[in-house]
Order: sequence, then structure tokens, then C-alpha cells
Amino acid sequence: MKFKNLLTTFVIASVILVAGCSKDDDNDENFSPTVVSTNPSNSTTSVVLNKVITATFSEAMDPLTISSLTFNIKDGVTAVEGTVSYSGVIATFTPLVMWTEATEYTATITTGAKNTDGIALNSKKEWSFTTGTETASLESIDLGTAGNYVILAKTAINNNPTSAITGDLGLSPAATSYITGLDLVNATGYATSAQVTGQLFAADMASPTSTNLTTAVENMITAYNDAAGRPFPDFLELGTGNIGGLTLTPGLYKWTNTVTLPSDVTISGDENDIWIFQISGDLTISTSVNVTLIGGAKAENIFWQVAGEATFGATSHFEGIILSMTGITFQTGASFNGRALAQTSVILDGNIVVEP
Repeated sequence: MKFKNLLTTFVIASVILVAGCSKDDDNDENFSPTVVSTNPSNSTTSVVLNKVITATFSEAMDPLTISSLTFNIKDGVTAVEGTVSYSGVIATFTPLVMWTEATEYTATITTGAKNTDGIALNSKKEWSFTTGTETASLESIDLGTAGNYVILAKTAINNNPTSAITGDLGLSPAATSYITGLDLVNATGYATSAQVTGQLFAADMASPTSTNLTTAVENMITAYNDAAGRPFPDFLELGTGNIGGLTLTPGLYKWTNTVTLPSDVTISGDENDIWIFQISGDLTISTSVNVTLIGGAKAENIFWQVAGEATFGATSHFEGIILSMTGITFQTGASFNGRALAQTSVILDGNIVVEP
């Protein structure tokens, strides 16, 4: 009898163990991350030569496992040099130089890519694409809801009266008290000012203002990163950073130093053209210098991505969307047609600011 009971217990335990192992195996398979889409997709032909390659995962991944070790592209057996980045659920491969015309490439993401729980990709992902002979035209920067504001800042908006501002102002995560010199008249969820044709919003105002501003600031940072990350500049280190007196045609410009405008600059193009200026240092416009648009060029299509400070000299005039990581300062009497979007503060001093 005792032997029979022991045998029965052993059988039951074995069944439970096997069932448990099977369940765990199923869970590992069901919960393993996958690559749900790629751009371009497998076997795509005539891919543009300045294409950035992306892969979208089924869930958030561990960024430390998304690198050139796990995401690579080859021309035959030769690895393509490039940089790999990861944001949200999307991995991006940007080649150092444009793709070669009429060439087939193979992209691979290995099982070294893992989710935030340390679970590896369920299987290696491999796809191919073939380039054409054309390059894509430069696309605009999507500002998201940051584009609802003529001035948007994170830490402060300081004004030395009297300015004349057309458009809404937003400040977050800083509170209303960090908007100075505009003599605010508070209302529910916003404020007004005699110096502003529009409304002013800050993070401590009534709902849904705080939520709206959080989204706008996130969109501003996304736009900044998009502008900073655009590959394959048409113009590199133009004028070694001194662009005074130049006429700037549409395209992507990149400088690894400070950019100065000691004299007038002209931006020439039509209403559909796009300009993106990538500046790793400061942007400085001298006193009384003007930026002029001709040929139908629009300020809303001109993007100045500035890693340092953007400073606009007294009585100068400037055009475009400023995406600054460090701060934006308008000196006495400077005028501006565009949007001032700063990840720190915006400082004003008797300025005319108009949204495009």
C-alpha cells in the first residue's frame, strides 16, 4: 500500500512539473518581443539614397541591447558603417554616408536585442531592400502641439517691458510666477496681458493646461531631436560658421561650432522649400542685422536647431523656428517672425514677436 501511494504521488508530481514547464515555455514564447514592422519593408526596391532604416518592436526594449552589435546592415558580406539609436519602440539605423545606387542590402536584428525584462527577441529578424537612384527631398520638422505657441519655455519667460507679442505663450514645468514683466491678468486655465495678442499658459494653471503643456514640451524636445538628427547635410561648415552676407538656398546645413550673423543674410526659396540649420554651438546675430526672406520662402519652413544659446542683437530682425536646448535671448528692440521654443528660458526686452 505504501509503495502504491508513493508511486501515485510521484506520478502526480511529475505531471505537475511537466505541465508547469510547458506553461513556462509557452509564456516565454508568447511574451518574447518581436519586430512587428520595418521601414523599408522586406524586398522593397527603389529605396531613396538618403533613407534612414527603422524597425518597430512589439514592446519597449532595453536600450542597452539595441546597438550596432545587434542591429546591422550589410552590402553582401561587407558591414555598412552607421549609427544605431533607439526611442520608444523604434530602432533606427543611420548610415554614415548615403546608400550606393542600385544595390541590395540586408538588415539584421539579432536575438541579442532584449526587452526591459531581459527576454530576448523570439528569433533573428532579417530583411532586404534595394536602392534606386534618387534622394528624397528634405521633410519639414513636425512641431506637434509645440507649434501652438509663439514662445514655449521650460524654466522662465522674462520680459523687460514693453514688448508686442502675437501668439500664445507657454511655460512648463515652471509655474506662473516665472513669467515676469508681462503684467498678467489671471483667468481660469490661462492669463492675458496687454503686451500679448493671445493667451499665456503655465504649468500650475487649471486643468487641462498642465497636461497640454506637458505634451507641448515633449513635442518640442522631439522636434529638436528630429532636427538635430537629420543625416547627410547639403552644406557642411558653410563659411566656417560666419554666414553674414550669404544667400541661403533650401537644404540641410550643419555646423559643429558657433554660427554668427555679423551682417545681413538672405533666405531664398519658394513657399514649399525647407531649411534646417543644425548648430552645435551658439547662434549669435549682431546688432541691427536682418534676415530677409525672398522668392516666397516662409518662416514656418525654416528651422534653427541650436545646441547652445541663441542671441538676437538689439534692433535685429530674424525669421524662422528656433529650437534651442540652452536658451533664447532677444536684446533691446529685436524683432522676430517665427517661434521661440527653448528647453530653458526665453528673455525679452521691448521686442516685437509674431508667429508665422
